[in-house]
Amino acid sequence: MISIKKIVASSLFKVTSLNSISVVIKILIGILSSKIIALFLGAPGMALVGNMRNFFSSVETITTLGFQNGIVKYAAENQNDEAHIKKIISTTFITLLCSSILFAFVLFLFSGYWNEQVFGAHHNFDFVFIVLAFSVPFYVLNVFLVSILNGFGKYNKIIYINIFGSIIGLIVSVILIWELNIAGALISVVVTPALLLFVTFIYFRAEMDLWKYISFQSFDFDIIKSLSSFSLMALVSGFLGPLVFLAIRNNVIEKLGTEQAGYWSAMERISSNYLMFISTLLTVYFLPKLILATAKKETKTVFYSYYKTILPIFIFTAGIIYVLRHFIVAFLFTKDFMPVENLFKWQLIGDTLKVASLILGFEFFAKKMTVAFIISELLSLAVLYASTLYFIADYGIEGIVMAHAFTYLLYFLVLSIYFRSTMKL
Repeated sequence: MISIKKIVASSLFKVTSLNSISVVIKILIGILSSKIIALFLGAPGMALVGNMRNFFSSVETITTLGFQNGIVKYAAENQNDEAHIKKIISTTFITLLCSSILFAFVLFLFSGYWNEQVFGAHHNFDFVFIVLAFSVPFYVLNVFLVSILNGFGKYNKIIYINIFGSIIGLIVSVILIWELNIAGALISVVVTPALLLFVTFIYFRAEMDLWKYISFQSFDFDIIKSLSSFSLMALVSGFLGPLVFLAIRNNVIEKLGTEQAGYWSAMERISSNYLMFISTLLTVYFLPKLILATAKKETKTVFYSYYKTILPIFIFTAGIIYVLRHFIVAFLFTKDFMPVENLFKWQLIGDTLKVASLILGFEFFAKKMTVAFIISELLSLAVLYASTLYFIADYGIEGIVMAHAFTYLLYFLVLSIYFRSTMKL
């Protein structure tokens, strides 16, 4: 039997413990943020903020060219090869800087078009997209620096960055919502990630001198070619995924009303809060482990570590959340949001299946299984959209979370079959 002392001394325990502190802070800040939006903006405001978040998620992916996981992989594999690291940093930095400036111009010049696509012609939030345009280069540089730190295995620094980012985000959101109401909430969505750059740069500078590793002479097109598969994978999930959610929410607004869409957005916020622990831990701990696991036995060990520790904890937590759902809604929002209580059962079932699937999905990135990932992701998005339309027609707003559970059930079954040889213990 593994001793308590050995568990406490393990790197997973140390990262998990610090990550837990980070997530607790994020959840507390998420609670405050949700309460503020509920009090000041109501369910319709929650829906508009949800639309902005979905659009920003797509912008995040396309402006970073989907390079994040590729940078993590190559930084992890070449961290002891200074010459190659210089090529990786120079190439990705120059490429991302140019692409972010280009996309910033597109956002700025067509701000009216984006406003109509995201919010509809009856809303006038063009200026939000202008603010987003100026924020994009700062956000992209932040993602670049965090990816390098992640590849170098600097888990603690990334978690500290996340903690400070959460605090900064809350402060900015409160000030902007207080001063500008719904417009302030929308601006805070696009500004906060860019402000995080200043925190990240402080931690990054303690590790290495960035400018020492950047030169046009070290630019290597072969690295761009190597990263292209990661771009394709990220663009499918990170770009198309949020657009599907945006389309679903706009469909709900059209058929069921903005208030109903706001209830689903509230459920999404709750879900994202308790899933933070898993997503952060997967990114900062398990992804680098999967990248370095070259043999099937090593990959199997990483899977086993995840399924024997993280999944049972999540299932137990999900049970507690379901029992306390009435109090959670009342605490997080206002009495007007009580219909959200009816969405918990299927959301939690879907999220449990999602957590079981995520480690398998990360294996696609770790091993650059581009074609398999794209096929699985496109199919899952198609199933989600089609099943949502089908279930909404019969079950109303609850149909969205039913479709969520149905989609991840199929996704988990398909990935389990695909990775069956690696999952056998």
